[in-house]
Amino acid sequence: MAEEKLERKLGLFPATNIVVANMIGAGIFTTSGLLMSGLNNPVLMVGLWAVGGIIALCGALSYGELGAAMPGAGGEYLFLSRLYSPIFGFLSGWVSFIVGFSAPIAASALGFSEYFTRAVPGLALWLQNNDIMGPQLTSKLLAISVILIFTFIHYRGIKYGARIQNALTILKILLIVILLTAGFSSGNGELSNFTQVAGVKSGLGGWKTIGLSLMWIMFAYSGWNASTYLGAEIKNPSRNLPGSLIYGTLIVMALYLGLNILYVYGINPEEMKGVISVGGLAMGNLFGKSAEVLFSILISFALFSSLSAFIIIGPRVYYSMAKDGLFFKSAAKIHKKFQVPSNSILLQCLIAVVLVLSGTFEQVLTYMGFALGIFPVLTVLGVWRLRKKNPEGFRIKGFPVPQIIYITAGIMILVLSFLERPLESSIALLTVLIGIPFYFIFKKAGSAS
Repeated sequence: MAEEKLERKLGLFPATNIVVANMIGAGIFTTSGLLMSGLNNPVLMVGLWAVGGIIALCGALSYGELGAAMPGAGGEYLFLSRLYSPIFGFLSGWVSFIVGFSAPIAASALGFSEYFTRAVPGLALWLQNNDIMGPQLTSKLLAISVILIFTFIHYRGIKYGARIQNALTILKILLIVILLTAGFSSGNGELSNFTQVAGVKSGLGGWKTIGLSLMWIMFAYSGWNASTYLGAEIKNPSRNLPGSLIYGTLIVMALYLGLNILYVYGINPEEMKGVISVGGLAMGNLFGKSAEVLFSILISFALFSSLSAFIIIGPRVYYSMAKDGLFFKSAAKIHKKFQVPSNSILLQCLIAVVLVLSGTFEQVLTYMGFALGIFPVLTVLGVWRLRKKNPEGFRIKGFPVPQIIYITAGIMILVLSFLERPLESSIALLTVLIGIPFYFIFKKAGSAS
């Protein structure tokens, strides 16, 4: 079994922290301004964030039941392999390898460097004036440094890394609570901003915009399934694994709704359109320029938590694939001293660094969202298969309502997003298809050895 050498050391609190940290990343701090550009309606935007939270919760309820029945390492890879066929598990792991973890690590690191250099422009300016390096290279090197530091931390063991993760997550939640408390108590915002409605496009064009908006929102919510990837390292998984998914998703949903209401309260909808650093802009409007700089710095450091969570989770997927003979054999190596999948951690680090250096990462956000939306739909559908195969197993209440909501919403989002952005969506589908020949190559190599 793939989980035999991984030790169960994580309780409910650290497992929930990993879910929260994995979800709260660059998305909530960067996408609302982009959403407002298409939606032109602050109430609709906040409403879609609520819808996204409900969809994520439906997914978490479904994965909770699957994780309790199959508490191993690998998440979707493990579920799809056992419920359907190893090729489906491999393809989900393949997408995770290219899109699901390395790319968000790069995104979080770049998000940190962009927020940090925006708040402290003097650093990049000094380096440029002294002919050391340009602003773009400064931003990339900051991002790479962060990736290397956190890779080193998590290379040294899950227990040590979990302590760092717990502290970062608590600090990030504390920052958001301070943002919300200070922002709403300032009295400097405008509730009338919620009534400034231009309206989304009518007909199919409007629905395509809503579908694409929901896909971006679901990307911000991605991570609601995080603790299933660490199922082999969670104590009492039948209780702690579902609990971590449900509690983590509810916490994040509440924080996301609060932040978006604060954004609209602090920023005129027209002023918000297209703005990436909406958190800094909101605090600047409510408290002045110095607050914008301060909170931009704090948000840049808050992104450490999600980056750290991705670095923990991703290698467990590659480890499980390698143990099953469907990935590079070296990815299954467990470090003798630190008891972590060391080669998988280093491989993921390398890919994330390459993505940072490529300079094209911002262009594939839609591609990422589409690619990551495919396999969770198939996984949630597997709850029916699980109940048929294991009628006496653990049950989450509410079946089949959460499953129907998640599957219906997931398919609609994919279809509408494909119609709105066919190029990026087609590339995402091509990424999945390219994985098929790799599956047979790895399988053949595994059977030959």
